[in-house]
Amino acid sequence: MSSNLNPAGRTVKVPSPDHPITIEPNPAHIVVRLGGNVIADTREALTLREAAYPAVLYIPRKDVDMTLLERTTHATYCPYKGDCSYYSIPSGGERSVNAVWTYENPYAAVEPIKSYLAFYPDRVDAIEVEA
Repeated sequence: MSSNLNPAGRTVKVPSPDHPITIEPNPAHIVVRLGGNVIADTREALTLREAAYPAVLYIPRKDVDMTLLERTTHATYCPYKGDCSYYSIPSGGERSVNAVWTYENPYAAVEPIKSYLAFYPDRVDAIEVEA
């Protein structure tokens, strides 16, 4: 495993056979719904698979109704992907606080997810995946 430090002094790790990360285009039609609203609708999602974690759908920002989201101050850090920012979906109430995450300046190994958003499935009504 390869790792070093970023300018903020945080550990940066690179995917490896011990911790693989793959990102592939997802050809399905994906619709995210909450409270009767379509939050996202795309045919250009990416599927990120990381180690033993469940696969995550990343949806292009251009296919998300950003007017329904509200940026929060919540932030996390992943040594493989970088700094993570969050959005809430106000129409979903408490359940939808920090329901959406994004890596706005991801590390090189996961650069394709830049300008993409991911949704926690339990914080929206549905993430519909149609072949």
